[in-house]
Amino acid sequence: MHETVSESTRMLIIAPSWLGDAVMSHSLIRRIARDAPNGIVDVFASKPLEDVYRCMPEVNEVLLNPFKHGELNFLHRIRQGLLIKERSYDVTYVLPNSFKSALVPFFAGIPKRIGYTGEARYGLLNSRKFLDKTNTPLLADRYQQLANSDAAQHDESKFTPVLSVLNEELNATKKLFGLDVEKPYVCLCPGAEFGPAKRWPSQHFAKLAELIGDEHQNIVIIGGPNDINIGNEVQQRAHASVVNLVGKTTIKQAIHILAGSRHVVTNDSGLMHVAAALGRQVTALFGSSSPTFTPPLSKSANIMSRSLACSPCYQRECPLGHTQCLIDIHPKDVFEKISQTTNKAN
Repeated sequence: MHETVSESTRMLIIAPSWLGDAVMSHSLIRRIARDAPNGIVDVFASKPLEDVYRCMPEVNEVLLNPFKHGELNFLHRIRQGLLIKERSYDVTYVLPNSFKSALVPFFAGIPKRIGYTGEARYGLLNSRKFLDKTNTPLLADRYQQLANSDAAQHDESKFTPVLSVLNEELNATKKLFGLDVEKPYVCLCPGAEFGPAKRWPSQHFAKLAELIGDEHQNIVIIGGPNDINIGNEVQQRAHASVVNLVGKTTIKQAIHILAGSRHVVTNDSGLMHVAAALGRQVTALFGSSSPTFTPPLSKSANIMSRSLACSPCYQRECPLGHTQCLIDIHPKDVFEKISQTTNKAN
């Protein structure tokens, strides 16, 4: 029996800040929902991530985290904690490793506050876990292990993220952006918030779009506001007809567009994790980051990486100035991977 939850436990998840990490946190949510089937799971998350958590059927309510990324605002955190105290949570799981992320549940007086030791949080968490990075390389597993009590460390259950969308909402989004509800399309996700060392070159995405277009397949480019320039570059370079929705959708609409695709080609990004959790066919392109830490957790995903001696470097920009780890992944090879996957699916 897990010491952290009972059948009627009220639980609060302090969500991470990044889209991909939020998707990965569903592993923990699925685990604790299994252990407390009559419990309540709420999430304290930033506004941009609200719709991601609403795609997780185990989540009861999403509470708005009003703090900007990196903001301390100590007094406001005290006030926020006192507001949450009225909800009488039994357990909280603090997923970010920062000091400030543990303040709100501490001021809320939640009896059991669970998280990794992280950034000097000895007084703020009263059930601290120590992370074994070697034996737990996957971020999703690290989150899930927070649900282990000392007496249940050998529970080998694995839960992967699974996002759910309503077909009527998906089709409504397609129609809103002029997409034929019946026509399949390939999604290209050329952005990566972390930095250019994680981005496959725009000319490669453009060439891939041409190859896909030659097969009379429809193409949709998608990404966030910070990806607009690279989205425009792909559209301008490609001698193919594409629908460029980069920067034009909400996260909820982006989830719908991905959910309606037949295949997604993506950098290691938040949208990669969304697509995998939606069960889409995914081709994920890895350069400066490692597929052993944050791979797309889906049997329908293919990872392409050149595994050069200098990678993964985990840098925002290539320290050697060439980004060969991504340049050497050729569009023709990616197209062949898409074709193989599509043929298997058919």
